[in-house]
Amino acid sequence: MPVGLMMMALGAYRFGLQAGAYDELTRSAGYRWEKVNRIGRAPALQYAGPDSETLSLQGVIYPAFKGGLRQVELMRAQAGKGRALMMTDGLGFVWDRWVIEQVEEKKTYLMSDGAPRKIEFSLSLKSYGADRGGATSLLGALF
Repeated sequence: MPVGLMMMALGAYRFGLQAGAYDELTRSAGYRWEKVNRIGRAPALQYAGPDSETLSLQGVIYPAFKGGLRQVELMRAQAGKGRALMMTDGLGFVWDRWVIEQVEEKKTYLMSDGAPRKIEFSLSLKSYGADRGGATSLLGALF
C-alpha cells in the first residue's frame, strides 16, 4: 500500500483506503491513584503512575470495492501471534507497541452464496508499555 494512502500500520497489517479503513478512533488514558490509609484522618491518594492506554478502531469494509473478504481475518492473524506490535500512523508518528485484545466483525447484506457486501469491524488495543524506563506513549515522548 502506498505510504500516502496508509492511515495506520499495526505490525504487518496496514489500515487505509485500500484495505480496512477505519472511520472512528477512540483513545483512552487512565491514571492510577492508590489509597494510603492514615491514622486519625481520612485516607490520602498517592499517584502511582499512568495506566495502560486503550484504543478502539471501528470501520467498514466493502469487499467488492476494495481489499476483499479476508481483511478481518488478517487482523485476527496478527492478534493470534500473541506479540506486541509496533504501531505507526500515516503522519509518521510512532505510537510504540500495542497488543490486540479483541477483534469483532459484523457481516451484512449477504449474497446468495453467503458472502457479505458490507463488513463492519472493531479492534480493541491496549498499550504494551515500556520494558525499560522511559516514555510509553506518543504524548509521553513529547513532554
